[in-house]
Amino acid sequence: MSQQISRKARRIIITGGAGFIGSNFVYHWCQQYPNDRIIVLDALTYAGNRATLANLEELENFRFVQGNICDRTLLDSLLQEEQIDTIAHLAAESHVDRSILGPGAFIETNVVGTFTLLEAFRQYWLAQGKPENYRFLHVSTDEVYGSLETNDPPFSETTPYAPNSPYSASKAGSDHLARAYYHTYGMPTIITNCSNNYGPYHFPEKLIPLMTINILLGKPLPVYGDGQNVRDWLYVRDHCQALDLVIHQGKPGETYNIGGNNEVKNLDLVNLLCELMNELAPDLPVKPAQNLITFVKDRLGHDRRYAIDASKIRRELGWTPQKTVEEGLRETIIWYLENQNWWRPLLSADYQAYYQASYGQKFT
Repeated sequence: MSQQISRKARRIIITGGAGFIGSNFVYHWCQQYPNDRIIVLDALTYAGNRATLANLEELENFRFVQGNICDRTLLDSLLQEEQIDTIAHLAAESHVDRSILGPGAFIETNVVGTFTLLEAFRQYWLAQGKPENYRFLHVSTDEVYGSLETNDPPFSETTPYAPNSPYSASKAGSDHLARAYYHTYGMPTIITNCSNNYGPYHFPEKLIPLMTINILLGKPLPVYGDGQNVRDWLYVRDHCQALDLVIHQGKPGETYNIGGNNEVKNLDLVNLLCELMNELAPDLPVKPAQNLITFVKDRLGHDRRYAIDASKIRRELGWTPQKTVEEGLRETIIWYLENQNWWRPLLSADYQAYYQASYGQKFT
């Protein structure tokens, strides 16, 4: 649903716009609001891929800036030069396994980077006279709430924070900063906490693209522990629609949980992926793909279950996810089958070293 009616054009910075959720959000915004000025700020670390946005580079209203959210001088100049009124902050180090192997980058980007961005926007917002229409959207994760037991109710916006990994702890810290900037300074921040996303342009380290690509290549499908860990899966394009609504209709100072209403055990998800791949990719090197499933040592501190109560955003903003996990997975798999030129170059030596460190298996 577009917000074009009775809407003044915005001038928006999307941080992390060359990453997974970020790039999908950039495409969503460009399609919905072709008259907006859109600035993508991305450091192009391993998970950022400028080629993802190649189709947008020729647009007059689009600008890509390679830079770090910790660079205050750059932020100040961008805000001033582009007369920004909206920030959608999606830049983050986001992979739990990598946070276990090297937590420092997560603190630097997720905590220090978010603080630097908040401070730059606060000073700019003050200098502009505290305009009421300005917005700072901080996009976060359900992992800040910790882990649920089988019969526990889903996470709500009032669930106490209990992060269990360096990644989720760093995101919890950034959430607290965003909240504090509203309550201390009145700055128009809004926080969203989403469940596990999946869809196009997803870096191969994450579960769904990892399994999809390994099936195509005939490689083992590493499943942590007993495979009974539960996640709530959200199709990324449904998530983008929710973020759009939050920017336009959400209330500053509020938090909105965004979930897919699709709780699935990891092993069941992998089996479903295998079934779809058996159907959609007839020339697989190993068939049925289920024969590739391999159980590996469990991740350190592996949270057992995540689930989101998204009733607030449904009640207040009218958002509900449109895709079931089966529908979304089918679309995602088809995208990976048709876009091998996007993901094959990402299987670098660095990626293979990370893979071996995480799963105790060689990728090659």
